[in-house]
Amino acid sequence: MSERRQLINLAYRLTGSLADAEDVVQETYARWYAMSRRQQEAIASPGAWLTKVAGRICLDLLGSARSRREYYVGEWIPEPLPDRTEWGDGRTRGDADPADRITLDESVNMAFLVVLESMAPAERVAFILHDVFRYPFAEVADIVGRTPAACRKLASLARRRVRTSQAPAVPTARQAVLVGEFKRAWESKDIGALVGLLDPDATVIADGGGLAGAALRPIEGAEQIARYLIAIAGRAPNLTILKRTVSGQPGLVAQHDGVTVTVAAFGVQGDRIKSIWAVRNPDKLWPWTAHRGSGA
Repeated sequence: MSERRQLINLAYRLTGSLADAEDVVQETYARWYAMSRRQQEAIASPGAWLTKVAGRICLDLLGSARSRREYYVGEWIPEPLPDRTEWGDGRTRGDADPADRITLDESVNMAFLVVLESMAPAERVAFILHDVFRYPFAEVADIVGRTPAACRKLASLARRRVRTSQAPAVPTARQAVLVGEFKRAWESKDIGALVGLLDPDATVIADGGGLAGAALRPIEGAEQIARYLIAIAGRAPNLTILKRTVSGQPGLVAQHDGVTVTVAAFGVQGDRIKSIWAVRNPDKLWPWTAHRGSGA
């Protein structure tokens, strides 16, 4: 059971879904306990065996997820992760919550996860196992079912995707300043300030999953986004907007009567906000709705 944290971390990065990651780990342990004691003792490295099984389950899941998402209402965004240390009343869901066992680093920020979504399943698995978790290609090959040379090529292709899609890193402190200024401009309905904070080619992608109101297609352009945000602020005057860490980076959380209804992650390029990912699907916000926070 000591491998559980590692498996949750791996499965979340491979699937982009906390619920799927938990299901993967549960299925992995079910297969372990389905074996006899003699079969278990014959496995030299239980941790390696569990990783191999989890990786293969994720590979199968990624393949089926593509077909499932053809029927998803609107845009699909990976599930955002909270930083439980920021919630004002100090309560957490405890170790039963897989979100509490995921390490927040650059491999879970929203921009990175969105790039992963563009990869073929085998490419994503090879890249995450090798580049993020440092598994040798011989072990990756055993999980993916391809040769080490083929897995090396898959990881190289994925690496190029990441390099070409991601802008130079912006210091977290600078990101926090921009997100804070964005929050103030949004709350004050200052359309000029919003336009000034957004890259001219900025994009907003919202995920309601058909369960919450959200734009069904990306909104593009600083002025169009600013007008859209002002319209939202006018329709929902009682929202409380909080600055929170979202998937390891500065973000915003909108609450209504203490319940989280939107989690927004930001992609920053230079001194402007380039991308906003707004998750509104309540099925993806369950790690956040167990917490209640306060603060500016």
